[in-house]
Amino acid sequence: MSHNNDLNISRRKLLTGSATIATAAWIAPTFAANPGIRSVIYTQNARPSISPMIYGGFIEHIGNLINHSLWSETLDDRKFYFGVLEKPEPEPTDRRARMAAMQKWLALGPISAISLDTQNAYVGAHSPVVTLDGEQERGIVQQRVAIKSGVPYKGRIVLRGTAAKVTVRLSWGDGRSVAQKISTTKKWKTHHFTLNPDVDTTEARFEIVASGKGNFSVGAVSLMPGDNVRGFRADTLALMKEMNCQILRMPGGNFISAHDWEDSIGDPDKRPPILDPVWSAVQPNDVGVDELIQFCELIECEPFWCVNTGFGDPRSGAQLLEYVNGSADTEWGAKRAANGRKQPYGVKYWAVGNEMYGHWQRGHMSRDHYTVKHNMFVDAMRKVDPSIYIVAPGGFVDEMTTGQGIFIEGQPEVKVGSERDWAYGMFKDSWGKFDALGTHAYPPANKRFDLKTGKLFDVELTLNEWVHQMPDRIRTMVDAWEQYKQHFPKLNDGQVKVYFDEWAFGFEDNLKGALAISAAFHEFFHHTDFIDMAGFTMATGWLNFNRTQSQLSLKGRMFQFYQQRFGTIPVEVTGNSPTPKPKYPIGGDQPSVNTGGDTYPLDISAALSEDGKILTVAVLNGTELPHSFTLSLDGFKPKSLGRCWKFTGPNKDATNLLGQAPQVDIKESAFDTTSGSLSIAPISVEIYHFERV
Repeated sequence: MSHNNDLNISRRKLLTGSATIATAAWIAPTFAANPGIRSVIYTQNARPSISPMIYGGFIEHIGNLINHSLWSETLDDRKFYFGVLEKPEPEPTDRRARMAAMQKWLALGPISAISLDTQNAYVGAHSPVVTLDGEQERGIVQQRVAIKSGVPYKGRIVLRGTAAKVTVRLSWGDGRSVAQKISTTKKWKTHHFTLNPDVDTTEARFEIVASGKGNFSVGAVSLMPGDNVRGFRADTLALMKEMNCQILRMPGGNFISAHDWEDSIGDPDKRPPILDPVWSAVQPNDVGVDELIQFCELIECEPFWCVNTGFGDPRSGAQLLEYVNGSADTEWGAKRAANGRKQPYGVKYWAVGNEMYGHWQRGHMSRDHYTVKHNMFVDAMRKVDPSIYIVAPGGFVDEMTTGQGIFIEGQPEVKVGSERDWAYGMFKDSWGKFDALGTHAYPPANKRFDLKTGKLFDVELTLNEWVHQMPDRIRTMVDAWEQYKQHFPKLNDGQVKVYFDEWAFGFEDNLKGALAISAAFHEFFHHTDFIDMAGFTMATGWLNFNRTQSQLSLKGRMFQFYQQRFGTIPVEVTGNSPTPKPKYPIGGDQPSVNTGGDTYPLDISAALSEDGKILTVAVLNGTELPHSFTLSLDGFKPKSLGRCWKFTGPNKDATNLLGQAPQVDIKESAFDTTSGSLSIAPISVEIYHFERV
């Protein structure tokens, strides 16, 4: 097979007569494991342009994911869903419980002095009431509050009572504090205050206390750094804008199917805190419809809103759309205007439902029932705004087989056209009611799917095989798409697209995980004719952060690396070293061909800039050895000097920890495009720019 590829490359060189050899002259000579790799890039054989939405993101209200990363609120449970406790609870050890964990309010003074008013609660089920008795301070405190120096903290508190004065106080260390006194009234009243602790700590205490006679009730309280931007953290907002994300799917995810969007609009202090049954986490509903869409405006990104087709109904979906896109003289547009936004948001992209094929989804039903519900949603929503772009939950056979779908004992592999093939039902019964089908992929690392038993089994993989588990899952969807085209020939006209609107692999933020992202991009670039969008899970994974600090993660930097350096018009790359054939049965998580192309073990993609003046070549080396290869450019004559950017580190587990010197970096160099073979460093991605003469 290699011999035939050699002949093919030679034949095409003779036909074109325009081969140009390039090398990276700044790298010291090394002995490559396979010095015979040869590749030709045919710049005249172009595929459709790469959609900028391939570099999109997905974010979901999973526990405190959004609340503790993008939102600037420093206080947890600020509307007292959990009431007030006598002593702290033990820290959770379960990963899912840690995601939902929040600091809870504790009594200062005897717990017997605190009651919960359920008859006249300000918001939610109850509001705490503190009864005073003499000179001893009584009240409530939240511990382990994270604050940073250099900015004042702006707060508001909703109070009522007969106490003369209530003190709000930030304290830290050995008795240091800043405080402000507030007069109470017998009716609920919102008071604003400013505290300037000017200290960096994660162990501050926020206290609401009083002494003397009488009582006071707290309805809601908020404390944000003064540099927040419409409630969002200035630092993570700036990083997300730097990411140049073109489309962001939100706010779920599984979360959406049990979520009532009306709870997340209006006065934030009056939005009820709710227990999200999907993730078993309390949501304050502070980061709601308006906030998330405005966040997208702030980072100059297209919002991609997901609609509740689980417990939700078509009327609610249409009302949500009218709230978002309707003019101010419509019923729900007027409510949006009353909430401070007169101009419609004009959201174009709408995910009508999330993973509704899954038994884990709230409101799950049979495929044949769901297509009826989907069609009702679309009809109702398009009456409100016929211009919207609708993405329906796909459930392709690869996804249904490998664990995202419903497992049925004895029927682990889902066949195209079978009753369990969700996408087939959408094509058959909902054609014309969507513009794209969504698909999700989360391949488990170091595991394979057994088509006979429907179970996962452990496998030992080389680093390069591990890196390509994600693109292999993308390719299984491509295989499924080719089968659907045989059943539904209308797919061949290219009007219906695929949105990979949730995907991720290797959640650790290290170099090998970044290489897997590179490999996924290369596979996406091969299918630009129908894969139009991808949403990385989670978009906050582009950041490393705690409650007061943040920086771009390696995942984020790899996204930037391709966005900023790679071209937009993918072109053909050939080679003489094909990726090994599959060693597992085709189906499930095993595609018909292993990904990586014909330059094994290197994975090479190439693309022209939009104006055709620059050819960009991305070379992924997912091995721990250096490799060399010769590169010929057909139909493109470059200038003699090129530029290269190298993304690598000392080992596959290298990472960049928050606030520490980076282990992984990007280095730029110049190279001579006329002098030999390219030499590629181990565990690296290198992008080369050839400028046309």
